[in-house]
Amino acid sequence: MLPKIYLASQSPRRKQLLEWAEIDFEVLVQPTDESFPDGLSPAEAVVHIAQQKAVAVKDKLTTDDIVIAADTVVVLNDIIIGKPKDREDAIAILTALSGNTHYVITGVVIMRGVQQVTFYDTTTVEFNILTPQQVEFYIDKYEPYDKAGAYAIQEWIGVIGIKSINGDFYNVMGLPVSKVVPAVISLM
Repeated sequence: MLPKIYLASQSPRRKQLLEWAEIDFEVLVQPTDESFPDGLSPAEAVVHIAQQKAVAVKDKLTTDDIVIAADTVVVLNDIIIGKPKDREDAIAILTALSGNTHYVITGVVIMRGVQQVTFYDTTTVEFNILTPQQVEFYIDKYEPYDKAGAYAIQEWIGVIGIKSINGDFYNVMGLPVSKVVPAVISLM
């Protein structure tokens, strides 16, 4: 009998990406501390947080089913940019990203019993220069308060605001599916 697969994330984008990959899974989320020790690189930080999410769900299961957990951050000038606190914070974040290049890093932890696959993926994103009106329009219409870096690449801002990307588009959405699927298969 094949193991059940659980996604340890409330992200509608991660859920959508696994559905597009035609993975049969359920969402199971546990409250998790998303802080990380000082001194970690951004890549180490997202893997640490994904690990915390995976363990929190794994501890609730009594079988050796598979748990997929992920965390995504935006990094600009070596500074991790998380989700905006409010409208003003979202404006400040998008204004800082405007005309600049940043990195989107997603850490992934996939667990089954004592087996574990851990990795991260990095995508480089270059923004066009955005006008204050474009920034405010996007924030007011799309309310990107649950998104690292205050934006979603698959929304309006991605269409008009992104000059180029180097790497996995779906990583910027929150899950490098082309790496996740083979990792899940390796644990089946």
